[in-house]
Amino acid sequence: MYRYAGITALVTGASKGLGVAYARELARRGADLVLVARSGDALRRVADEIQQEHGVDVTAEVADLADPDGVARLTAELDRQGRTIDLLVNNAGAGAIGPFLSSSLRRNVDSVELNAIALMSLTHVLGNRMAERGRGGIINVASTAAFQPMPYQASYAATKAFVLSFTEALAEELRGTGVRVMAAHPGATATAFFDATSATMNPAFTDAPEDVAVKTLDAFAKGAVNSYPGRAINRPATWLSRALPRTTVTRLTGRVNRATGLHRAQDLDVSP
Repeated sequence: MYRYAGITALVTGASKGLGVAYARELARRGADLVLVARSGDALRRVADEIQQEHGVDVTAEVADLADPDGVARLTAELDRQGRTIDLLVNNAGAGAIGPFLSSSLRRNVDSVELNAIALMSLTHVLGNRMAERGRGGIINVASTAAFQPMPYQASYAATKAFVLSFTEALAEELRGTGVRVMAAHPGATATAFFDATSATMNPAFTDAPEDVAVKTLDAFAKGAVNSYPGRAINRPATWLSRALPRTTVTRLTGRVNRATGLHRAQDLDVSP
């Protein structure tokens, strides 16, 4: 069983939603924290609240990981402070909603930069240091969206498929080294994910971030390579995409997303 007490965990996307839930749950289990997000004021409020509530050491590092130099700047600051990261939680994520050709190209590209490139870059830098020490852990937050193409969330689902494949491969490469890697696949979660879009989530079908965080950390502590936190249907829901032809799966997913109105949704940020 992996123990969280006394470690230092770095959580990205930690100013809101699932990132805050991961940070709070890690602190509750006794971990010190380095919290990373681009929203400075919100991030510092979260850091202060967690430190006061749980008495652990919490540092806020403001960084835009979608920026090509964001990861390098962050790791340089960690080096300047002499910080050792025992657990990396790659939680930061974003995605464009609606038909790809009518959505913002910039938002799609930023999604790839954040969800895939920044995640891979942080994993490479901090994972190498963990491997040198012979211990450490990495949790990459993917999604149930990783298991099938998703019309009207095309680039988002593609980035999560990358995270799934990348994480499983890396977990096998590092098996037996003392460094463990896991992908977490939450389903729809009650976060601010759709806030910058015209889409909405149905509360009846969303999981609480706090529940997702608890189940993710429990699964990692038990040695899982893949975790399906949230409601019980999340894991079996991924089986269908493996049993049916991909064309069929894609059409079914498109039908579901049209039924929820995503084919009419759009990003509220209309920059090119």
